[in-house]
Amino acid sequence: MNDTKAQNSAAGYLDTVFSLKEKVILFTGATGGIGSAICEGYAKAGASVALCDIDAGKLAELEKKIRVESGEASSFKLDLTCMEDITGCVDRVIQAYGRIDVLFNCAGINKREGLLDVEENTYDRIMQINLKGLYFISQEVAKHMRKAGKGNIINMTSHNSVGMLGGCSVYGATKSAVTALTRSMAVEWAKFGIRANAIAPGHFLTPLTTVTWEHPTRSVYLKERIAMGRPGTPEEIVGAAILLASDASSYMSGIMVHIDGGCLAGGTPWDFDTKY
Repeated sequence: MNDTKAQNSAAGYLDTVFSLKEKVILFTGATGGIGSAICEGYAKAGASVALCDIDAGKLAELEKKIRVESGEASSFKLDLTCMEDITGCVDRVIQAYGRIDVLFNCAGINKREGLLDVEENTYDRIMQINLKGLYFISQEVAKHMRKAGKGNIINMTSHNSVGMLGGCSVYGATKSAVTALTRSMAVEWAKFGIRANAIAPGHFLTPLTTVTWEHPTRSVYLKERIAMGRPGTPEEIVGAAILLASDASSYMSGIMVHIDGGCLAGGTPWDFDTKY
């Protein structure tokens, strides 16, 4: 087989295994640094992406960008703190596309404060969006997936579900809960043909984390704990996100995939004897 035929054969095989063509993906937190990168990747892989977020202006910008690149996307304003908004958003997506094949729960917020500094309203808001909102939109979407006899849920958790930074107590608690909830979904909903997995990003460079990576001591602290010695970029999550959304992961459920540059593995090693 010549090189051209081999390349075409490989491309065709990969397109078959990892393609998202004809898949409808409801994506919360679509306009965030990581969320927007994954949404663009999903559209390029052939999915129809229902972009859901609270900022209508940013949604319109992202939708336009995807459509300019010949992708399929539609915007749906969503406030995860409002139950009526959750059910209404899911209904609108169903009306627009007829079904939801994949739910990607990416929406989340944080406020860095010490355990003794957190006030009730901050606690409630983080819990409401990161955990309660995720719980009930998953429940609402799963009702439709049950009727269809199949479905796929991907939850965005965090390295903070297994390793903690100072000032992230409430955020870390929600992400640990999301990890446990992912396993519950995988166990309870398997009989409906629904599988559930989670992605745990490590330390990434996004518009919201730029201040951390420019900090004189925090940036050094983080780099020492990452084997690769640098932050990740949002685009470096897209591959794993496509894997979990595609049929290539058809026998994966209840798993948390870490994308962290070797942070969980142990970070930068201490000095040791070696010829190299």
